[in-house]
Amino acid sequence: MQIITEPSQMQAIAEKLRLNRQCIGVVMTMGALHEGHLSLVKLAQQTAGTLILTIFVNPTQFGLNEDLHKYPRPFDKDVALAKAAGVDYLFAPEADAIYTKHYQTTVECSEVTKVFEGEKRPGHFKGVATIVTKLFNITKPHIAVFGEKDAQQLAVIRRVVEDLNLDIKIIGAPIVREQNGLAVSSRNIYLSTEERDAATILYNSIGHAEKRLAEHDHNLAAIAEEITLMINATTGCRSDYTGFVDETTFEPVKTAETGKEYRLLLAMYSGTIRLIDNAKIIA
Repeated sequence: MQIITEPSQMQAIAEKLRLNRQCIGVVMTMGALHEGHLSLVKLAQQTAGTLILTIFVNPTQFGLNEDLHKYPRPFDKDVALAKAAGVDYLFAPEADAIYTKHYQTTVECSEVTKVFEGEKRPGHFKGVATIVTKLFNITKPHIAVFGEKDAQQLAVIRRVVEDLNLDIKIIGAPIVREQNGLAVSSRNIYLSTEERDAATILYNSIGHAEKRLAEHDHNLAAIAEEITLMINATTGCRSDYTGFVDETTFEPVKTAETGKEYRLLLAMYSGTIRLIDNAKIIA
């Protein structure tokens, strides 16, 4: 595995791979690798002949009061995990190599970023869309794999790729969960034992939604309210948002139609740690 830090060097390598007819796959991360990231690598390797993993803690997607400076950066451990997973190239640039002194161009979606995470974290998705576009231009992939855990992020990336006519296939990878149902996340390391146990209410909420729809209750707004009450009734937990969106358009929905696919979106605090989760639900 080669470790690359300079964007121009990574571009040159990617261009040579393309000229040699190699199918390039990319998995983008902020490091602190875990089972979820490694599942993305495995999925990408099923299609790609060469796999590039990026590690970059992107400052432009963090808000003023978020955890940019304390975000975990266990680089040596990440390198070992990437090697063991069979990654071919690890692209890990410094921030000033990505955002140079006179940098002033951004990429921004409109409608899909107005709700949920976009509403709660202003500017977050502009930072995401910009860095993903830049990393696409640097790594030149044919395919890119992103986790479904960040469902709205995945919707934004699909929108960017379609709107800007990027010739890249976007693949969504299923959520990887811990034994108690909690979605695997780099931020889970912040949770105490009590907070981790309490956070299972997210997974229980998904089960509640599935049960209600199985009973042919199509009032999604009411189900969302029930889930919010369940979360707030759990010791140490506080709901940030609960809602349903159309699986295809990502537009918020209050009433389900039989046979259609929706996605339940959840965000909550367990103690001071903010967690997100989601699930595809069929009415």
